[in-house]
Amino acid sequence: MRALYRREADELARRVPDVPRHVAGYALHRLGREGAGLSDLLVGSEGTLALFTALELDLQPIPSVRALGVCRFDGTGEALAAVPAIVALEPTAVELFDATVLGLAARMPSFERVLRQLGEDGSGPPRDILVVEFAGDDPERVSASLSALESALGGIAVGVTRAESPAFQARIWAMRKAGLSISMSQPAARKPLAFIEDCAIPLDRLPEWYRRLTEIIDRHATHAVWYAHASVGCLHVRPALDLRDGDDVERLRAIAVDAFALAGELGGSHSGEHGDGWIRSEFLEPMLGARLVSAFGEIKRRFDPEDRLNPGKIVDPPRMNDASLLRARYGLETRRLPTALDWGEWGGFSPAVDMCNNNGTCLKRSPGVMCPSFRATSDERHSTRGRANALRLALSGQLGEDPWTSPELYEAMDLCLGCKGCRRECPTGVDMARMKVEFLHRLRAEQPLSPRDRALAYLPRYAPLLSRVAPLVNLRNRVPALARLGERMAGLAADRPLPRWSSQPFSLRGRVSARENGGPRVALFVDTFTRYFEPENARAAVRLLSRAGYRVEEAVTAGRPLCCGRTFLNAGLVEEARVELDRTVRALSRFVARGIPWWDSNRHACSRCATNCPRWTPGPRPRRSRTGPGC
Repeated sequence: MRALYRREADELARRVPDVPRHVAGYALHRLGREGAGLSDLLVGSEGTLALFTALELDLQPIPSVRALGVCRFDGTGEALAAVPAIVALEPTAVELFDATVLGLAARMPSFERVLRQLGEDGSGPPRDILVVEFAGDDPERVSASLSALESALGGIAVGVTRAESPAFQARIWAMRKAGLSISMSQPAARKPLAFIEDCAIPLDRLPEWYRRLTEIIDRHATHAVWYAHASVGCLHVRPALDLRDGDDVERLRAIAVDAFALAGELGGSHSGEHGDGWIRSEFLEPMLGARLVSAFGEIKRRFDPEDRLNPGKIVDPPRMNDASLLRARYGLETRRLPTALDWGEWGGFSPAVDMCNNNGTCLKRSPGVMCPSFRATSDERHSTRGRANALRLALSGQLGEDPWTSPELYEAMDLCLGCKGCRRECPTGVDMARMKVEFLHRLRAEQPLSPRDRALAYLPRYAPLLSRVAPLVNLRNRVPALARLGERMAGLAADRPLPRWSSQPFSLRGRVSARENGGPRVALFVDTFTRYFEPENARAAVRLLSRAGYRVEEAVTAGRPLCCGRTFLNAGLVEEARVELDRTVRALSRFVARGIPWWDSNRHACSRCATNCPRWTPGPRPRRSRTGPGC
């Protein structure tokens, strides 16, 4: 068998000059090295020949000093043309971000800050960038490498930003790590797909690869994102397609055939990093020749004569667009249902659900918010990903004709807290809180509100009455019998205390704010929970604004006090929430018409700051520009 390996290795070396970096098929070329063993063949065999029971790792020390040079270019072609000169400086990494990836990242709060930093030299937001890393144990040498990079790219790049602080570097690498998820965050039915993303091209041919592959993709009426490993010529190119569309399934194959042929013509490989799998094994013969593919088959039969180990990979593969292999079946109709909320930003409710690309960020235990219900239960059904997959089953009819009342879907959606951690922390910006409102709205059409849901939803309506008997209502927390009664009647857990009602709810009527005869006016919006449970917060806001010289006026309207409508959204009562929103907008619009800013005591932010300050970000602790016009 070794003679066979050596004969075929010589053939492979003749056909593919850059054979040491070629990972297509079985690694016959490794067997020609001195001291080669079976492990040289098994590494990269994709589990088709044998199973590993133990691995020995060759660990290397981590460099103590790292620095990044972020090189900005006017286009992807210009960036790729600079790669050979950059690689000559011996960096440890060169990673590409194209304009599409950067544009999508700029819409995400978690990456907006780092992109703003990259444009602080006055050049504006970056278009296409190469992130170049230098590492070592000598700080002066690493710094000198960055200076050499700046010199080498003088007149070629738009600019080079030095990232020498570990915190700045961490933010840049976090964006790179999320590159796949960022690219999948496009709000459209077509998503960037991985099927030609593994091609490895000689560095001096990268600009031609970009130009000619872009022509191929344009010819098939779609677009692609480009990112990743420019230093080794293995760019992750992902054309955007919708595999529920039969025409796009045909485009999938046509683009692959043309792209792999181009890769071979340029002296590259269709498998440069991740191997062949079902996607690329079919193209081994056009890339390497019938003789090598026949040798792969003989190796497979000698190791695994019954074809039990990962069948269909490398040897005897199916067609890469075999319908049975596609997760999204183009024969499976996705329901287009009327919705209560506006999903136009995503192209509809179903595309919004498809924003989840199963990257699993919601399953991590790292610091952050997402996803609290999964952190409590460790059950994937209660993660953002689990809920998105349940919604996909419902929309495709796989949960029955009336999926919205199915126990499985309700169980998946019920524990979502609506915290919107996913909207901010998921790299694709999945908004599960919004989807839960849509789900509950559909459910309400089939099932009436439970006593508990009704009690919580309509709290703003009866809150003025209960506040008058607050001491009696608060007895529930001190009398176990009342707590058990509330659990039986309304489903409110007896062992959990409820928020305490205030017997003195907030009202600005009858109060005179400081400096009434002087300063500018400001309107104060107080929601139901602040007014009836934590009125001291609103009173503190009045004192603060008054001492700052403002004349405080409360935003009110005829009848009951204003409310944000959140309790109705939590129950799926979208129309009731719209009523509350309309009342609030009409009350605040009167102040806006008079040029009076309003202050939201719940978000701790005023309308003038939020409107005029370009660096203001909503949230419990809004950021404000230190030099901008924020108030």
